[in-house]
Amino acid sequence: MHSIIPEKLEEILESFKHRHIIVLGDIMLDEYLWGKVQRISPEAPVPIIEVNSADYRLGGAANAALNLKVLGAQVSLVGVCGKDTQATTIITQLKDKEMSTSGIFLDSSRPTTLKTRIGSVSQQIVRLDREDVSELDENIQKEIYAYLTKIMPSCDALLIEDYNKGLLSFDLINDVLQLARKHNKLVAVDPKYLNFSSYGGVEIFKPNYRELESYYGRIFTDEDDFERSAEELRQKMNVKYLVVTKGSDGMYLFTGNKAVKHLPSFAREVYDVSGAGDTVISALTLAYLFNSDIESAALIANHSAAVAVAKKGTASVTTKEILDSFNAPY
Repeated sequence: MHSIIPEKLEEILESFKHRHIIVLGDIMLDEYLWGKVQRISPEAPVPIIEVNSADYRLGGAANAALNLKVLGAQVSLVGVCGKDTQATTIITQLKDKEMSTSGIFLDSSRPTTLKTRIGSVSQQIVRLDREDVSELDENIQKEIYAYLTKIMPSCDALLIEDYNKGLLSFDLINDVLQLARKHNKLVAVDPKYLNFSSYGGVEIFKPNYRELESYYGRIFTDEDDFERSAEELRQKMNVKYLVVTKGSDGMYLFTGNKAVKHLPSFAREVYDVSGAGDTVISALTLAYLFNSDIESAALIANHSAAVAVAKKGTASVTTKEILDSFNAPY
């Protein structure tokens, strides 16, 4: 199994604080309502939850940006929110964490995406999504592109967080990828299946297993079917590295000139998987920037995921926690 000597690992993690990453993507707010189930409703066969705590956390591209910030990097978050209380909460949280909000564009015609998770003790019972996933107004797309042209030269990498919430149209993706190529910047993408074909030629492409099945419109019959389909996609899209996450089975690395690399999960306990993909792509991008060693980067990202899923709700991970995960017995 691929490993990293402790001195090299510390050097890689230390390098994170010297990076500037642009995160372009769908910004969301995650709301958590927790309480106790005391009885079943007399109106319908559903539990009545007496809510006793509420928590708001950055979600989607904002969660990826926060992960990068906590890992030590400088971050420029670029995306759209509505002109509403959810946007105010997001902007306040970003400012509290000393993160720039100059790349957040407000659109009064659409709401900020809000995901409300309602649960009792540690069990999520239902999730409510309030959003508008129609394509973004063309004028705001132009404003976003103009902003990116100003900050692209100073960044080390562009991380695209595509949740299919309307921000990333075909035209905007195409224009942004051309801009990144013009400035010779690393592009890493955490996609949803609807826009897969728009990201041809990027260096790192990280779907999860279910998204890959959705793209193909079928359930993979076995491991061989999955690996064959994934490599076929990598070649078709001309992607340098395809990284497929598969929950408790860890992640798979497709590079074209080597056998498929499988990295088993290092999670000792799984409490909540929400936002874990954001943690993975953040750590993967930063670690890859060190010396373009995708196997070492994937190993670090895998450990970061193990830390994230052991936390309640959308969570971020520190370099110390990654180091502790590497040193933990398995």
